[in-house]
This record gives sequence, structure tokens and C-alpha cells, in this order.
Amino acid sequence: MAGNKDAGGKKNVKAGKADMAGKSGTAGLTDVQTLRRRARENVGQGAITPSYTADRDTVVRLLNEALATEWVCVLRYYRHYFSASGMFADAVKAEFLEHAQQELEHANLISERIVQLGGEPDLDPDTLTARAHAEYKPGKDLRDMVRENLIAERIAIDSYREMIDYIGDRDTTTKRMLEHVLAQEEEHADDMKDLLDGWIGK
Repeated sequence: MAGNKDAGGKKNVKAGKADMAGKSGTAGLTDVQTLRRRARENVGQGAITPSYTADRDTVVRLLNEALATEWVCVLRYYRHYFSASGMFADAVKAEFLEHAQQELEHANLISERIVQLGGEPDLDPDTLTARAHAEYKPGKDLRDMVRENLIAERIAIDSYREMIDYIGDRDTTTKRMLEHVLAQEEEHADDMKDLLDGWIGK
């Protein structure tokens, strides 16, 4: 950098940056030629490049478990939405519907990521509930429906936290997606707890 000066003795910033970009190992970065060469290898793997260090098979398996969990939650929330009745049903039905739609969005995000990782989303209805972490509980009455949804959200929260910890920084894209889903599951749990603690639970 010290030698990159113009005729007036001032540092040539552009030249300095160009030199840095061409050097290997600068701040732990791979040099341009290596990046270009590696990108041409195994082109069929799409977004999965040599810098991906997670165990793809394990990540896909975990995501398929999460996918099954989300679909069970979608179905349970819709069941509760259509079945809810009683004095407070209208307000609670609105929560159930909103959560069902958000769980479906989660399922779509997870499915897309599974495909990006070269896997296949497992939506086999015959094994869905067996693979899901949360349970499909119809609920005896409105209060019981809310309680079962709160329990399911608590299961999902712990499940996603463990997945995030396991994946760490080896797959930052999947980690960020799971963190987004986890944040919404925590909101869902808060919603259900408020219903139990508030006028529904009186």
C-alpha cells in the first residue's frame, strides 16, 4: 500500500484496492481466480458451493421434520378455526386463522430451502404426524384448543432453537430462515398465552 502513490506523492486508493482484491488470503478471503475456478466445478449443485460446510443430508432431514411440524400446525389451526364456537369464538377464530396462514408461509419457506439444498420436501400425508414434533390435537372446547396450540408452539420453539444451535454458522441462510420462523412461533405462543391468561381463561 505504501508504494501506491501518484506523481504528487499521494496514495492511490483505487490502485491499493485493486492490489488487495488480487491477493489471496486478504482478511481471510479467497482470491478471485480461485472463486472463479471453483464456481465452474460441480455447476449442477446450484447454490451449494465448496464453502458450504454443513452436513447437507442432516440439514435436509431436520428441515423435513420442521416441514412436517409446520403442516401439522397448519392443519390443527385450521381445524380449530372452523370448529371454534362459544362466546369468544369470533376473536379467537381470527387468531387461529392468522396463525394457520403464517404456519403455511413457514412451510413454504422450508420447502424452498430444502430444494435449494438438493433435497426433496417430504409431504407424504401417511407419515406427516409421525415425523412432526408437534401433535395434532382437536381440543375439547375453545379453551382447550388455545391450550393445545400454546403447547404446540412451545414444542416448536424448543425444536427450532436446537436446530439453529446445531446448524450454527455452517449454513447461515438456513440459520437466518429458522431464526425468522422461531421469532414468529414465539409471537404465536405469546398470543395463545394472552388468550389463556385473559378473558378466555376467566
